[in-house]
Amino acid sequence: MTNPIVVLVSGAFNVLHPGHIRLLRFARDCGDHLVVAVNSDRVAGSGAYVPQGLRLEGVQSNSLVYEAFLNDEPIEHLITRLRPDIVVKGKEHESWFNPELSVLEHYGGKLLFSSGESHFSSVDLIRSEFLRSDIPLITLPNDYMNRHAIASGRLATLTHSFSQLKLCVIGDLIIDEYITCEALGMSQEEPSLVVTPIDTTRFLGGAGIVAAHAAGMGASVHFISIAGNDTLSAFATGVLKDNGVTSHLIIDESRPTPHKQRYRSRGKSLLRVNHLHQRSISNMLQAQLLKQLEAIVSEIDLLVFSDFNYGCLPQPLVQNLISVAQSRHLCLAADSQSSSQVGDISRFRGMNLLTPTEREARISARNHEDGLVVLAEQIRKQASAKNILIKLGEEGVFIHPGETDPHFGLDDRISALNSTPKDTSGAGDSMLISSAMTLAIGGNIWEAACIGSIAAGIQVGRVGNTPIQAHELLAGLKYEVQHLSRDNVLPWELTINT
Repeated sequence: MTNPIVVLVSGAFNVLHPGHIRLLRFARDCGDHLVVAVNSDRVAGSGAYVPQGLRLEGVQSNSLVYEAFLNDEPIEHLITRLRPDIVVKGKEHESWFNPELSVLEHYGGKLLFSSGESHFSSVDLIRSEFLRSDIPLITLPNDYMNRHAIASGRLATLTHSFSQLKLCVIGDLIIDEYITCEALGMSQEEPSLVVTPIDTTRFLGGAGIVAAHAAGMGASVHFISIAGNDTLSAFATGVLKDNGVTSHLIIDESRPTPHKQRYRSRGKSLLRVNHLHQRSISNMLQAQLLKQLEAIVSEIDLLVFSDFNYGCLPQPLVQNLISVAQSRHLCLAADSQSSSQVGDISRFRGMNLLTPTEREARISARNHEDGLVVLAEQIRKQASAKNILIKLGEEGVFIHPGETDPHFGLDDRISALNSTPKDTSGAGDSMLISSAMTLAIGGNIWEAACIGSIAAGIQVGRVGNTPIQAHELLAGLKYEVQHLSRDNVLPWELTINT
């Protein structure tokens, strides 16, 4: 195996502007590993307008960079010590004296000059698409809340109480990758779109983001899943840890970690590519997964199944997991996504909450004709479930309470609360976990559907799976409390009343 080609770039990097990004992108394309030396405050002198720690952190956060570090020595000494294969400098330096050149020529390195190519979108703009969340666009469904006597302060109290919960999420781990591209035009050889990748951003997906949402909203969370023996598994472990999730990933040497790539340009999806295996895990791995739950079941209040039908949850294993959970009288919730005509949400029997889409419910019930009321009740009986939330996409959610609810038979609906969604792919995951947590903490199905709808509204207001935080839910509720609450009590001053 040949050694990787190391490319070095150095500079002050006060603020990563588009010119820096173009230079770094050019440098990365020149080799295998892009290494950036950020000049220390001493070396940069008057050229340092931002403290060295912040400048280094800004460079380290860029996905183009393999490694970044503070440099506190003359560039010639650094190159002599590191011996990079290539050093890249801006085009404006080409006609100047470059002290790096003699050192590079001594051992056969190269000095290249370029300012990179101009692209439509800078990485700063691209990244802002993933970070923005339009919470002010979300308004509470006041008519719905009035019908069910739900006060804004009550929702804030329930949200604040999530910190009391201990739960476990079990299901398929997925890594979502967004590849942002610049569209160059149509191919002259065939009628196809030609693009150039600009930036790549990875997120936790599948059951992993469900667990991260729960931790972000304050709960103590365990996550049990299957992963491949690959770099994506290591990435997931790190992100889960950073988000406060205790992960128990069982390695399956026979399959990769499920990986979904989305190619996007100017805020629109162009293509999706899935890398995954859908066969069931082995009996040995099923036994290990069950053992993991048995080891922690006495510590938790809620068990959530997040099933994508990629083989992590075969039916014999599901039945055993449910049996263990029911023996401890846990609150149970499940979602089972169907990418084709395969999938059956009703196989998760005895749940306190099921959250299928209308399509998934109709596939499970084999019912493509009846209305939502009949469909929801059919699924509830088929699965012996207590409550059903049927997700309707841009039309919101349909709420069907169970027989134990005093309003059984009085179904209702909440319209979508974000009228300008950016990315709808994570809405169901956020609704599943936030509504399940609401039930587990003592809320009723009407309150659970309301908090779930708010969480979904927050999630679709940004691109990519970023864990929802408790303060985001409270921020939306605080806006409404200020306008609707008679006593003007802030959410964190309310007492628990379940």
